[in-house]
Order: sequence, then structure tokens, then C-alpha cells
Amino acid sequence: MKFRTKLLTVIISLMVLPLLLAYLGLVIFGGVQFHAIQNNSDKNLVTDVFSTAAIQIFGDITEETQRKIYKKAAEDPDQFLERAILDEVNQELTLVYSHLVVSRDGTAIYCGDSRDDLNWLPSAIYGKEEEEPERGHVFFFDHMLIQSHDLTFSDGTPGSVYIVTRTNMLGKGIRAMFTQVFMMIFIVITVVALIVVAWIYREMVQPIHLLQKATKEIKEGNLDFQVDTSDKGEIGDLCRDFEEMRLRLKDTYEEKIQFDAESKALISNISHDLKTPVTTIKGYAEGILDGVASSPEKVEKYIRTIYNKANDMDRLIDELTLYSKIDTNRIPYTFAKINIAEYFKDCVEERSIELESRNIELGYFNYLDDDVIVIADAEQLRRVVNNIIGNSAKYMDKKKGIINIRLKDVGDFVQVEIEDNGKGIGAKDLPYIFDRFYRTDSSRTSSTGGSGIGLSIVRKIIEDHGGKIWATSKEGIGTVMCFVLRKYQEVINE
Repeated sequence: MKFRTKLLTVIISLMVLPLLLAYLGLVIFGGVQFHAIQNNSDKNLVTDVFSTAAIQIFGDITEETQRKIYKKAAEDPDQFLERAILDEVNQELTLVYSHLVVSRDGTAIYCGDSRDDLNWLPSAIYGKEEEEPERGHVFFFDHMLIQSHDLTFSDGTPGSVYIVTRTNMLGKGIRAMFTQVFMMIFIVITVVALIVVAWIYREMVQPIHLLQKATKEIKEGNLDFQVDTSDKGEIGDLCRDFEEMRLRLKDTYEEKIQFDAESKALISNISHDLKTPVTTIKGYAEGILDGVASSPEKVEKYIRTIYNKANDMDRLIDELTLYSKIDTNRIPYTFAKINIAEYFKDCVEERSIELESRNIELGYFNYLDDDVIVIADAEQLRRVVNNIIGNSAKYMDKKKGIINIRLKDVGDFVQVEIEDNGKGIGAKDLPYIFDRFYRTDSSRTSSTGGSGIGLSIVRKIIEDHGGKIWATSKEGIGTVMCFVLRKYQEVINE
């Protein structure tokens, strides 16, 4: 529900609902208060209470009893000489603050209210201080409404039946009824106000408090506090936007934590990997300066070692630079058509001499046609090959190392396999070797060096070429690195 609609609902509820319920309360409590009256009247007394025609009101109150009296008088007037019948009629009248008086030949023979001293009777009959009232009419006398009906008994004696209603007692009843009605109105308005306040709290205030609490939790660093709502209006939209913001903040925060951890690992690895060749270069340079290298052969050996370590440092720095470009997706690629068989033949020739010096045999097996072409960046693809071969050589634990490169045709793709007979990779480590900074054995890899980002760079380059890379390995036997590249196929327009 829209916020505007909610406000309109609140306003209308506060204006209309109390009035409606108050009216219902007036009808219900009025009905309870005048239950006896309504049982004896066909009129709507709730409406008559507000009328100025008092005589009509009081006449309506005793209308049913009057009809009974008229009927009994017509059937047998002597019934009004029997005490039991008079008590029965009087009992009905007491329910409406009235009582019965019967006179015979000007003398009261029955009075239904012991408080009535009947001082009004002579004046009512003989019209003292007033003109004689017409018999069979209704008149007031000393806070009493008197309704008279004349009759003649069987012996010819005249008589009258009076219905006397004490208006002050009826007024007290009406005032009590109105007090109860107004109390009902007050209760109704209070209940409605509480219901509306509870609804406002649930629909408006509670979500705002939830957002306030969530904001405080986020400020204190708790990004797991969820804001759930089923509201369809503006507040619900706000809660959902806030929840989306929280999730994004959480993802950003987790990425930052991971980035910080990776940066620390990178700094630690680079520091170690730079310190090792620097120490070696420094030691061999001091050996030359101190004259430890006394022969030209030793000097040349020292200089070549210094050169190789400098190259290692250069490769490490180059790898670090490439890593920074990978992290921002800014690796520069220059794609071109490459004859894949000739390309790998050159790579093998380039690395063979170096590997032979380390007693590692590099084999090359081409199962492709000579004209197979791929689209690739020659420099970055060479980085992939050198990185994989370098890892195989680095972790070689056999006296006679073997690294074989195989090119296979797998339909629309060329599959490259680089296999070694090194120490292999454990099954628990194999799924993670392409993750950044993952080391299968920290104690061993720290001695062999490496930044821990080489294989992650390899995977990134292969994926950017539209291929994929994976590995299989058995501990103590060796590892096979496999990746595929899509063949180039010319499109012939007919």
C-alpha cells in the first residue's frame, strides 16, 4: 500500500469509524436501556428521545398498556375492581416508570405506587385552580404525566383509570442512558485510536525502526543484519533498496578483505622471491670483488649466475606488472593468426637448451595437420607455455626429468597437453591450483620461490582467448596440464 494511501486511510478511519461505532453503540445501549420500553411500543424511542413532543413520547411509552386497558374496559369494566388484574397491569407499568390509579365515583380505590399521596386526584377530577380537564385526555400535574380513561361499572357508577408516569424518574433513566452512551462513545474512540495507532506502528513506524536498527548495525560493521518486509508501498521499496545496498556493501567489504589478504600474501611472496636472488647476486658480486673467483672460468660462472638471477628478478617484476593488469582487466592483447604447430616447435627449441642443463628432457609430439591455425596473442601464449614448463621444472624431484608437449585435434579445438614426471599434486589441492596465491605446500614452495599468481595468470590468459584449462595429477608420478584453443576457420560467402 502506498504511503499516501495509508495516510488517507488513517484520516478517514479517525473521522468515520468512531462516528459509525458511536452510532452503533447508541443504538445498542439505547436498546438495552429501553428494552422494556421498546417491548411495549412500536415506536423508535431512540429517535423520540430527541423530540420536543414530550407528551407524544410518554404516550408512546405506555401505548401497549393503554390498549389493554381500553380492551378490558370495553369487555368488562368490573375487571378493574379485581385486585389481581390491577396488580398485573400495574406491574407492566412499573417497567416504564409508571403506575396505575383507579377511581370510583371520585374516590381512589387502587393506587399502584405507595409514594403517591393522590393529592392530585381531586384537582384532576374537579379541576381545582384550573378548568376541568376533558376526560380521556393526557395532562401534566406536579411532575407527573397523567393519562385518563373513563368507564362505567356494571352498577352504573362512573369511574376512571389513570396511568401516572413520573417524568422526573424517566428523566433520570434517560440521563443514565445518555451517560452510558457517551461512555460507549469514549470507549469506541479510544479503541479506534489504539487500533489505528497499532496499525500505523506496524505499517510505518516498525519498518522505520527496523531501518534505523539496520543502519546502526551497518555502522558498527555488522553487514549480516537483514531487513525483510512484505510491504508493497514506498516503505517496502525503501526497505528492499536498503537490503540491496547492504548486500552490495557486504560483497564489496568481502572483496576488500580478500584483496587485502591477497595483497599481503603477494607482498610477502614478492619480498621473499626478490630477497633470494638479491642475496645471491650480492654474494657472487662480493666473491668477484674479493678475488674468490680467482680464475677466468670462475669469474664467468659468477657473472652468469648473477645474470640468471637478474633475469629471475626481471621475470618476477614482469609477472607482478601483469598481475596488476589482470586485476583491472587491462591486459594488452594483440591477436593474430598463428600456425600452432610451428609456434610450439619454436617454443620447444627455445626452452630445450635451458632444460637440458638441468637434466630435463623436453619432448614434442604434434598430432595436428600442418595447416591448423588459431587466433592468439603470441606473446601472452608464450607466457602460458613458459609458466607451465617453469613450474614443471621448478617442482621436478626426479634425477632424470621429462616434460612432454602434445598437440591434439579435438574437433573445433586444439588441445595442448604439457606433461611432466615430477612429484605431482595432491587430490585435495588440485581443484585450487589456479586460484591466486594458493600454495600446495608452503614449506616447500617457500624454498623454491614463486609469487603464487603464475597459474592464475595462465588461466586468465587462456580464458581471454576463449579456451579453458584444467589439470590432472598423481602424487609421485607427475602432472598433466591441458588447455584448449579454438581453431580458426574462414567463413566463405557464397
